[in-house]
Amino acid sequence: MKTFLTLITLMVSTTISTAAPGYDFYVCAKVNRDYVIGSKVETVNGVFKRAEDGSWEHQGYNDTTLTAVAFDPRDRNVVYTSANNGLWRSLDGGQHWRICNDWDMTEARHVAVDPNAPDHVYLSLPDGIAVSTDRAETLVRRENGLPERGKYTQLVTIDCTQAGRAFAGCEVGIYFTENGAESWRRVLETTDMIDDIQQSPHHPDHWLAVTQSAGAWSSHDRGLTWSRIDGVPSSHALYNITFDPTDPLRLAIASWGLGVLTSEDAGKTWQDRNTGLPEPHRVWRVGVDPDGRLYASVHKQTLFYSDDFGHTWQPDTLQGSLVNYFLTLPKVTP
Repeated sequence: MKTFLTLITLMVSTTISTAAPGYDFYVCAKVNRDYVIGSKVETVNGVFKRAEDGSWEHQGYNDTTLTAVAFDPRDRNVVYTSANNGLWRSLDGGQHWRICNDWDMTEARHVAVDPNAPDHVYLSLPDGIAVSTDRAETLVRRENGLPERGKYTQLVTIDCTQAGRAFAGCEVGIYFTENGAESWRRVLETTDMIDDIQQSPHHPDHWLAVTQSAGAWSSHDRGLTWSRIDGVPSSHALYNITFDPTDPLRLAIASWGLGVLTSEDAGKTWQDRNTGLPEPHRVWRVGVDPDGRLYASVHKQTLFYSDDFGHTWQPDTLQGSLVNYFLTLPKVTP
């Protein structure tokens, strides 16, 4: 088992990169296009780090169900992953792992560490939210204020400006806490799943969210009130949304059926950017690196990249992959 490079966490959860000075770039992906049950084809899945030559180096353990990865910003050997059987943690940079949850906290959707309270780990589950205040030594459910029905939680996104402040994307809307999940309240009501919530790296008061069939939403008051974004269709599922860290005017959305949607005027207008991507346009995730390179993971195809924000696309070297997560971390100085 390879060892994770020891890194500290930074930026918003979905942002990634290619090789750029000062950064390491990661994806959580399954690479098993030719695999079927009983096949002798060997596949390698999980976390991959982008090497300087453009190749992808597998990190940690092999798991097709891995959905996200997070790091403790104080101790660069502490790594968390969410997967089908729950929450995994390594204290030695990925050499050894243990599962941190009981049988009633499986099928984890996302894991997040509060950068301003790093002992606090949030685990998103199909039936709610679990939180640890001791680096995942113990996990307890913190669902006060979540609905009895409709608390399927796709992700918890932490506000980078304040400890204990976070937003949960649930089945019936966005829920907000400012006391480390001791209590939650709904700040946006929807009739279907919130698929992604992101905070702007340029203006921390600005937040974006996308849904299964209720379009895209924006907040400019730290996520307390939300308004529908004009020009983004609600006819197809929107799986994630991302900011370009190099340009506050650039945004991108991944959609099942609509493909890649981009805006280059801070969301005032939107265009589909699918020329060069395979049909049907079933884009699972998008991400933007610190150099402004845009990525799109196409279902049952591969990872593509664009250096002109979607006007043209090229296949990446991670062939046959489906990316669940993008992450950018500062490079560690030896």
